[in-house]
Formats: sequence, structure tokens, C-alpha cells
Amino acid sequence: MTSNNSPVATKKAKKPAPAQNKPATATLPNVPNVPNAPKAPNTNKAVPFTALNLSEGVQKAITGMGFETPSPIQADAIPALLDGGDVIGQAQTGTGKTAAFAIPVIERVDAANRRIQAIVLCPTRELAIQVTDEFRKLGKFTPGLVSMAVYGGQPITKQIHFLRRQPQIIVGTPGRVLDLIRRGTLKLGHVKMAVLDEADEMLNMGFRPDIETILSHTPAQNRQTILFSATMPRAILELTAKFQRNAKHIKVKQHDQPVAQVDQRYLKVQRRDKSDTLFRLLNEHKFQRSLVFCNTKRQVDYMVTLMRGKGYAVDGLHGGKTQSQRDRIMQGYRRGKTQILIATDVAARGLDVNDIEAVFNYDLPKEA
Repeated sequence: MTSNNSPVATKKAKKPAPAQNKPATATLPNVPNVPNAPKAPNTNKAVPFTALNLSEGVQKAITGMGFETPSPIQADAIPALLDGGDVIGQAQTGTGKTAAFAIPVIERVDAANRRIQAIVLCPTRELAIQVTDEFRKLGKFTPGLVSMAVYGGQPITKQIHFLRRQPQIIVGTPGRVLDLIRRGTLKLGHVKMAVLDEADEMLNMGFRPDIETILSHTPAQNRQTILFSATMPRAILELTAKFQRNAKHIKVKQHDQPVAQVDQRYLKVQRRDKSDTLFRLLNEHKFQRSLVFCNTKRQVDYMVTLMRGKGYAVDGLHGGKTQSQRDRIMQGYRRGKTQILIATDVAARGLDVNDIEAVFNYDLPKEA
């Protein structure tokens, strides 16, 4: 629902509904090949995790999480990363990319060594928290392994105190990681793996100088650099050329993306009719849990006020919220106290919520 006669993009998930992040509303455009980066073949063969020669602890964790067969990005990326080479993984959210790099990181980290050996950079606090949670699940049966999330919105003194536990894996947002480095409390001199998760989004948010500064604090010669991105704009290509060596390019094809369970539709409405159309759809279908995307913080706040006045159980999420507010909002949404979450796309990155029945793009996304 955007301007006059503009399409309203809606998506109704067919049960059982997977955890939802912001969906794409259009086919991704063709992206350029990465210079000097050989593409790894995407075989898509159903090779079980047991065939990947993983450690007993990691295999036990994977089995306990109910997984038997890796996704396409996992099947190609995990062996390449275990070999120690640089990798460019081109895949969208929802393809299993977190485990694609988390499993090799856990395998290559020496849990007996109490120094920081891996750094993972994420664009948002929510994604950093989600990635750290994945590390903890996958490393549950790896004795001595400690992972930690660092991000803005939480007292830095608390994070400095936690660093005394000597985690081997740090997951964080660029701003907070750089702050801790400058304070002398986060030392990356022994890092052997650096991961840029959702690299294109971090660059869109203006984090490129921070990323380059952080990587400059890691040992370039012995560092394995891993980059995951949905798209390959020029800025990403420049970053890979500067910080990666003979990187293997692994791309999940569009038809491999897990969209089969999503029914996608759009409506053409006048701007003045957008809110009424949304209310009609919500009232007609009575979704137990839905997500509405807006392009600006101001629009999110406006819609929350409008919908609360009409009796909807709604809350809003955007970059202007403090971490404690975000935690409270997400807790209410996961527990069902809030049925409708209105969010900006950046704020919603990294959300891990099951059973979302419908996703509405109230405004057309700025990028497909």
C-alpha cells in the first residue's frame, strides 16, 4: 500500500508457517559475478549432516535440534569453510545461512584456548542476538566454548564485565564492536575467522568504515574471511577484493529459496484507503499473529497509535526504540499478547518468531 493506485503487497503463509523475516516482494535482479572468485557448484544433493565429518558434539547438537539434511547453502558452504578458505555466500534470510557459517566456526575454534578466535558482524541488535543464540545451540555439547553478543542499547559496562569470561566467539554490531576495541577491552589479535553477515545491509546502513577498521585489527595473513550477502553491489565487490583471497562464491539459486509455503498477493488501492484496506483484511481473516512493514519510524508510530485506538493488540518496532523496549515488545509478540507487530524493515532483521500467518507491506519496500 503506497501512493495512488499503488500495489499493496501481502503474504499469507500456508500452515505450518516458518519463522518469518522480512520477505522479498519481487524476484531478485541478476547480480554480477565476483571477480576472481570461482563459483562452487550448487549440487543440492540430499547429503546428510553425518556425511560432513563434523565433531561428535556438533553432530549431537544438530540432531537434537531436529535437523538431518543441510540446506543448499549449508551443503556447499560448510565443507568449503572447513577447508579454511575464504567464502562469499550469496543467500537470503531463511536459507539456513547462519548455521552455514556457525557450524564451521565452532569446528575450527579451539575451545581450550581462551582468546577471541572468531568475530561475526551483524547489521542489527536483533540479528546479533539471534546469531549468538544459534551458536549456543550448536555449541551446546562442545565443552569450554563460549560465545557472546555485543551491541548498542545495552550498558557497555555489562558487556565489558562479560568479556572477562573470555569468549572465543564474538557476535556484534559494528558500532559497539568498534567502541570496545577503542576502549582496549576487545582484542582481536588472535582472530582466525571473520564473518560479515548480511554484508549488503551493513553497507547500506553506512557501516563500511567501521567494518574496515575492525578487520584491520585482525591478523590479515592468517584470517579466514567469510561474507554472506543477499546481493552483490559494487561496494560488496570492493570489500571482497580488499579483504578476501581467492574466495569461493557460493550462490543459492532463486528457485532454491524456501518460498513454496508463502502465498503472495497484492492489491491496488488509493493512498487514502490504505489503512481501511489493512483493517478490512485483518478483520476478515482474524490472523493470530501478523507483521506489517512500514518504511519509516514515523509511519510505524502513526500506525500503532491509529490501530490501538481501534482496539487492535498492536506494537511497533524501529531503530528509535531502546534495547529494553525492544525486548519487551518482542516478548509480548512471541507470547501472543501482541497480535500485530508493525516494524521498519531494518529493525525487523533477525527476528525469529514462529507461526506468523500474514505479512503486509503497508509501504512498498525501497529495495526488493
